[in-house]
Amino acid sequence: MRLPPIGTDGKIAARTRTAKAQTMPFLRTTLFTALALVAFAGNSLLCRAALAHTHIDAASFTTVRLLSGALVLGCLVWLRGGARAGGGNWLSALALFAYAAGFSFSYLHLTAAVGALLLFGAVQTTMIGHGIWSGERMRGLQLVGLVLACGGLLVLLLPGLSAPPLIGALLMLGAGVAWGIYSLRGKHGGDPLKVTAGNFLRTAPMALILSLCLLRNASPDPAGLVYAFLSGALASGVGYAIWYTALPFLKSTTAATVQLSVPILAAAGGVFFLGEPLTLRLLVASVAILGGIALVILMGERKDTRSPASKGDLGIEPRA
Repeated sequence: MRLPPIGTDGKIAARTRTAKAQTMPFLRTTLFTALALVAFAGNSLLCRAALAHTHIDAASFTTVRLLSGALVLGCLVWLRGGARAGGGNWLSALALFAYAAGFSFSYLHLTAAVGALLLFGAVQTTMIGHGIWSGERMRGLQLVGLVLACGGLLVLLLPGLSAPPLIGALLMLGAGVAWGIYSLRGKHGGDPLKVTAGNFLRTAPMALILSLCLLRNASPDPAGLVYAFLSGALASGVGYAIWYTALPFLKSTTAATVQLSVPILAAAGGVFFLGEPLTLRLLVASVAILGGIALVILMGERKDTRSPASKGDLGIEPRA
């Protein structure tokens, strides 16, 4: 499952966190963060449960998820004092739609654990790759972490009895790249809740066109529709709102690192609630991918702390 862009600028975010650091109790911040991470992992579980255990089709799931997410996020913006969503843009909305559609169709073939790990790995690799392409530098343990993470993805995708179906893996990797692009585009996009609401709203016509194109295969199973609504309204809409509430009170490294728990939560949920197998290949790949990304994040923060004037060093922005 990873998540919406935070949309913060480093220096502004640092001043905001310093100014607000004493306004939210530690326990409340911890609770909000935990709830948001559970919601993000819940997207994978809800989607897999709907597509594996009900008769709903992937296009209908995508449409209901995006429409319900737009509705809830729009209501939250309005309750907060905004007259309308008003943020976002069509290119970001297209990337969001590509993520949501690829996410849904991939879960016709993947388990919740494998899907969440592939998604997370693809998002982070896209973000890191963009940083390198833009001229940012990686050194020492950051390079080791990147190689380890890419190696973990390779181990997960190598042919074998426990390898995920290729079509599902490619769809999820594509969804991860789309989400990485969406995150990069929204990095400095203004009020994150308002921007996310606006982008969700713009995906509505895209989702409806998708459903119309695949109308012949439509199967609006009632239970599946409920899962799709919960995925959009709660796991996406409310989950994002909770995350944005906690985010200003978290250090950048903390916000980025705690998100490593999302694939783990999805894997645990898949095992306990959906009866999915936990293979040795998945365990090895998880350690490699998550451990490698953790090295990139933590070493980037350590480097920035030692050399605050060095703007070329790679520092990974946290994402939800």
